[in-house]
Amino acid sequence: MKVTRTVEICNERGLHARASAKFVKLAGDFDAEVSVSREGQTVDARSIMGLMMLAAGIGSTIEISAEGPEAKAAIQALGDLVAARFDEER
Repeated sequence: MKVTRTVEICNERGLHARASAKFVKLAGDFDAEVSVSREGQTVDARSIMGLMMLAAGIGSTIEISAEGPEAKAAIQALGDLVAARFDEER
């Protein structure tokens, strides 16, 4: 079953290198195939370069999709990471 969640990037610097690295690391913790889409472009959530190529700045909306045994948990955790501004102050 495929699970999706749409989230808004709310940290000041957007999906930059450090934020992408945190996202990739967390995505790798789950037994699920996870992808991220923005404006018609879809990338593997385990690719730092792919995530950075989405150029998702503050206010951008991304869709996180996952399939696999831990898809629901992956979507919840990744969506929460984005909502928490990747643990950044701003």
